[in-house]
Amino acid sequence: MALSRSARLAAVATAAASFCLIAAAPAPTPGSDGIGDPYFPQLGNGGFDVRHYGLDIAYNPDTDRLDGVTTVTARATQNLSSFDLDLQKLDVTSVEVNGRDAQFTRTGDEIRVTPRGALHQDSTFTVTVTYGGVPEALNGPIVFGSDYGWMKTADGVFVACEPNAASTWFPSSDHPADKATYDITIKAPKGLTGVSNGRLVDMHDVKGGQTVTHWRESRPMATYLATASIGKFDVKTGTTPGGTPIYVAIDPVLKNSNNVDVYAVTAEATDYWSQVFGPYPFEETGAVVDDMPEAGFSLETQSKPSYSAVRSESTIVHELAHQWFGDSVSVRQWKDIWLNEGFASYAQWLWEEHKGRGTAHDLARAYYGNRPASDPFWQITVGDPQRDTMFASAVYRRGALTLQVLRERIGDDAFFTLLKTWTQQHRYGNASTADFTRLAEKISGQNLDGLFRTWLSTKGKPAW
Repeated sequence: MALSRSARLAAVATAAASFCLIAAAPAPTPGSDGIGDPYFPQLGNGGFDVRHYGLDIAYNPDTDRLDGVTTVTARATQNLSSFDLDLQKLDVTSVEVNGRDAQFTRTGDEIRVTPRGALHQDSTFTVTVTYGGVPEALNGPIVFGSDYGWMKTADGVFVACEPNAASTWFPSSDHPADKATYDITIKAPKGLTGVSNGRLVDMHDVKGGQTVTHWRESRPMATYLATASIGKFDVKTGTTPGGTPIYVAIDPVLKNSNNVDVYAVTAEATDYWSQVFGPYPFEETGAVVDDMPEAGFSLETQSKPSYSAVRSESTIVHELAHQWFGDSVSVRQWKDIWLNEGFASYAQWLWEEHKGRGTAHDLARAYYGNRPASDPFWQITVGDPQRDTMFASAVYRRGALTLQVLRERIGDDAFFTLLKTWTQQHRYGNASTADFTRLAEKISGQNLDGLFRTWLSTKGKPAW
C-alpha cells in the first residue's frame, strides 16, 4: 500500500518527535547509597522502592551460622544503572537481578549491584542475594548501651533490630521510610521454633532433623520491625475478646516469671487500644518472650512485640501501643522518634487512667514535678534528639508530657479525635512532627506552634 505525500510527512514528523522524546529520557544513573537520614546517612537506598521481601534463612545454633537467600521485589524510581543494598558483615556469594547473574561490589556495609541491563524508571524488578556467615549484634550508646540486633541465646537467637540492625541478618533498604510486605521462612533444628511477623502460613519438618516455619506479614513493615527469633517456646494461640487472632510464644525457662499473664494482658490491651486509637492495624497480635537478660529491653516488632524477659503490664501496653504509633504509622526520619516513644509512653498513663489507678493528668504532673529544672533531662531537644540520644528518657517522657499538655489545651474530644485521625490518615505509611502539628491545628482550630516549639524544640524545663 502506497502512502500519500501528506501521510509520509506526518510519519516523518511522528518519528522525529519520538526520537526527541527518547533522546530527552534521562540516562541511567546509580541509585544513592543512602535514603538521606541525617542520623544514619547510609541507611536505606535511593533509586528504588521496595515492595516485598522474601526471606529464606537457615540457622544453626551450635555454630551460630546463618545462611540465607533474600529476594527483594522493588520498583525503580529512576533509570538505574546500579543500586545499593545494606548488609552488615555477612558474606555474599551471588546476586541475581530478574533471574540473571549480576555484578556486585562491597564497600563497608553497602553492596553495589550492577545488573546486566539498565532498569527503567517505574519498572518492577527482583534482586536475589545468597549470603551467609555469623551475624554480629550491634552495640554502642544508642540503645541504652545494650547489644541489639541478632543476639544469641542459650537455645537460639533473639532478634530485635531498632534502629539499624535489620541489615545484620538480611540485605535490605534498611530505613523505616522504605516499608514493604514480607514472607519469612525460618529453618532451625527440630525442637526449636522460629517466630516472626504476621501470620503463620505453614510449619513442617524436613529431612535432616529440621523444622521450617513460614510467616507472612501482608501489611507494610519497616525493616527494623522484622524479627526471626528462634528457640524453645511454649506457644498459646487464640483470639482476643474483640476477635483479633493472637499468638504468644514464651521461653519455658520464664514460666510464671513476674506473675504477669502475658497472653491475657496482650489480648486486653490490643482490644482497648483498638477502641482508643482506631482499628488494630495488623492481622495478628501477640508476643515473643525470650530469656535474654543481656538485652534488657523490649521492642515493638510488628504484630508480636519482642520481650527479652517477662515484662510488666505497663511495658506490654507500651509495646502494643507502638503497633499504631511506630509500626503502622512510622517515622519519615529518625529525628521524629518521639512520635513513636512519646505516644507509647503516654499510652501507659492512659492505661492507668483506664484502670482507675490515677489520671493521666495527675501522673504527668507528678512526673513533671519530680524533675527539677537542673536535671539534664530537660536539655534533650525532643523533636531532634540526635542519634546517640534518640532513646533518651526525655524522648519518652517529655514526649508524653507534650501530649498531656496538648490534651489539656485542645480538650478531650479534639485530642482523641486527633489520635484516631492520625492513625487512620497515615495507616501503613510514614509521617513527621510537622504532619502531626498541622493535623492537631486543623482538628482543634487552634494555633499550636508555640506549644510544640516550647515542648519539643526548646531546651530547659517549660512552665506548665
